[in-house]
Amino acid sequence: MVPPPRFATVSFDNYITDPGQPSQAEAVDALRGFAGRLDGGAAAKRGRRRHWFRREAKPAASGGPRGMYLDGGYGVGKTHLLASLWHATPAAPELKAFGTFVELTNLVGALGFQQTVQTLSGHRLLCIDEFELDDPGDTVLVSTLLGKLVEAGVALAATSNTLPGKLGEGRFAAADFLREIQGLSAHFRTLRIDGEDYRHRGLPAAPAPHSDETVTRAARHIPGASLDDFPALLDHLSRVHPSRYGAMCDGIQAVCLTGVGPIPDQSTALRLVVLADRLYDREVPVLASGVPFDQLFSEEMLNGGYRKKYFRAISRLTALARDAKGLADVASSGR
Repeated sequence: MVPPPRFATVSFDNYITDPGQPSQAEAVDALRGFAGRLDGGAAAKRGRRRHWFRREAKPAASGGPRGMYLDGGYGVGKTHLLASLWHATPAAPELKAFGTFVELTNLVGALGFQQTVQTLSGHRLLCIDEFELDDPGDTVLVSTLLGKLVEAGVALAATSNTLPGKLGEGRFAAADFLREIQGLSAHFRTLRIDGEDYRHRGLPAAPAPHSDETVTRAARHIPGASLDDFPALLDHLSRVHPSRYGAMCDGIQAVCLTGVGPIPDQSTALRLVVLADRLYDREVPVLASGVPFDQLFSEEMLNGGYRKKYFRAISRLTALARDAKGLADVASSGR
């Protein structure tokens, strides 16, 4: 559980703040200070002697939230900052964990709740990217898990497009689980990060889709490229658990898709969102024919409870399409 390849070498120093958005520089300063304060706790933990027959004392309460919650629109650099915090925290890599919200819930599914608590309780820091609550079960599960980890002295950090008190809104009856949601919120200090999507800042419009012939030719010329018909890919995703999408992408140098079209239903759309995140994490360019990526999701989807997930997917797929421009040039030249 470490930052993905795209964020393997990021730092607070190479996060480019927008002078017109002071909240970005304020977030950097707050996170630097948070990382620095974690050092003392780690040193104390290293110096503590373990006893067989005496119950360990719980870490003293810090008098405030044990976590940082980065809230902001898509493309303002929240994951960059979260990974920078992971790198800056003065602890061995095995004492820090970084993963998406989906990966955290998958970990509980694989290990079981008690084993997950035991495994993560020895960590100094748990970073959770793309924090979302899509159903009541996740709300109770994560609320209980984070409460146990905070009691054990684990510091928390998370990113989301939704304020803690608004998690689950528009997706299930959040009011019925208000106590759990408020409990989650109490663990965090919220840092609002304003700004426009850096993936589009100062860049031309998204590239137009290519022809089927161009995409197919590129797949044949590029070592390690995949080639799939878009409807067939969506069907395949329905038969693979989303926790395995990352492994499915490993080793692929480029994704070539023919016949990209509007997503037929919300379940399929949410699976595609997970795939887009995993491709973006691994910096895999996407060359496609069919409709532009900003036409993947219906107006109903873009106005519904998952709208922020869909906008993030559009943003990331558009960035990966830009990265694929050189691949189309290779195909056109026949090299």
